Amino acid sequence: MKRNMTPELLEEKRQEIYNTLVDPTLSHEQRVTNLSREAENLMNVLDEPEGLDELLRCGIDERCICNLSEGDAPYRPRYICIDFEKFLKTGSEFLQVGPAKDFYEALTNLMIMYHNIPSITNFPVYIGDLDVLLDPYIDGLSDEQVKMALRHWLNTIDRTILDSFCHADIGPKATRMGYLLMEVESELENAVPNLTMRVSKDTPDDFILAGVKCALHSAKPSFANDEMFRGELGDDYCIASCYNGLHKAGGSYTLSRLILSNIAKRASGIEDFKKNQLPYVMDIMARYMDERIRFLVEESGWFTHSFLVTEGFVQRENFTAMFGLVGLAECVNILLEKEGCTERFGHSEKANQLGVEIMDLIKDFNDNHYNKYCEGGNGHFLLHAQVGLADDQNVSPGTRIPIGEEPDELVDHLNVIKLFHKYFPSGTGDIFPVDLTVHKNPQYVLDIIRGGLGIDIRYLSFYSSDSDVIRVTGYLVKRSEMEKLDAGTAVRQNTTGLGLGSAKNCKILDRRIR
Repeated sequence: MKRNMTPELLEEKRQEIYNTLVDPTLSHEQRVTNLSREAENLMNVLDEPEGLDELLRCGIDERCICNLSEGDAPYRPRYICIDFEKFLKTGSEFLQVGPAKDFYEALTNLMIMYHNIPSITNFPVYIGDLDVLLDPYIDGLSDEQVKMALRHWLNTIDRTILDSFCHADIGPKATRMGYLLMEVESELENAVPNLTMRVSKDTPDDFILAGVKCALHSAKPSFANDEMFRGELGDDYCIASCYNGLHKAGGSYTLSRLILSNIAKRASGIEDFKKNQLPYVMDIMARYMDERIRFLVEESGWFTHSFLVTEGFVQRENFTAMFGLVGLAECVNILLEKEGCTERFGHSEKANQLGVEIMDLIKDFNDNHYNKYCEGGNGHFLLHAQVGLADDQNVSPGTRIPIGEEPDELVDHLNVIKLFHKYFPSGTGDIFPVDLTVHKNPQYVLDIIRGGLGIDIRYLSFYSSDSDVIRVTGYLVKRSEMEKLDAGTAVRQNTTGLGLGSAKNCKILDRRIR
């Protein structure tokens, strides 16, 4: 069923466009991005499943499905993870760029490619495994020569890619470039790019410690369980955007999310939630995603016309889609309250077990839903613990324990989250601000990383309690930039606004300090 664009809806869209035109806190780039999205939302090209409107286009307290600002006319994939190794070796006819012959050409060519990778935000969400990509080009250069070039290059990325969902990877092997990159990132303290270190049992402790020291200054890198991701996605995987595991030379067509807490509000109790409300909403969201994918593949022309496809930097067969969710903690608490129980998620075996049962239902649904264009997921979507939005209220990201309710003991916290990380091959993660005294004992964080990944925790992030750069959910912002925006001053990066909203609505500055 295609949406009916009523006069009332057209007037509402017109007002949204006007608000964008006169918003003093938007930069030119942010204004152009918002206007293009509002134009996209005037289209009615999708044959949407009946019942979607009441779940998607309704008040925030009732909304059970969210398309995460993708717009109503998909014309490019949400997440694109190109084969940068191929690009540096072959160049691009479309971009009129030849193979990179030295370190400086490699940096320049990558910047040219970054500018030409689309996404929902119009900025690249994955910029490569930078240590592996660049290490072959620095033979014969001194450390100071490499670091000088990296400083200029990374500052250029931070000032031109205005969204901290831009993501780079290093590891699991230690490289000279990996060490130098972290040394420079620690010095610059930029919010962009985000950075993940993939950690395996063979990753040297010294390399992880260099990452810990960098994270205590710049809130990056985060630390990913390489064995888990590699076992699920194969060797050619990357971490993109916030913490999304995806295939290189591929990506994700789309990401929608279930707002589990609001689905729980619709239920009379636990059994009604399990048997009726949750299956009903999951079915509508899956069919909505199917239609988005169908239009993108069959009608938009992106996979037949984009130079990224025609020159072999991505292959459609490496794409899948991400079936996201938020608010498991609040969902569990609401359902238990309906049954007259006061036990809370993260603090009770009964509550945690209900969370596991809900995740088993979601996994079972996804395992039995087939989409012919999702070859990158063997015909299925990938489950994703979504990081949340700025206007979320009383909805915790993914399966996290709500801020302010974290267990007193870190080991108890880790033993709860390990129950849920296994469900999410396309990403989940937990964040731990640590006391500034840890600067004197980075081994403490190394022990947490080794221990956590050893019990199949997928992804861990840390930042120092006194750091200007902080991790909001899956992305980075600067406290100083949030303060400027809160005072009514325009800032460069659009994720600063998301961070400010999360600070006000989701209490991200009130996390328990370890």
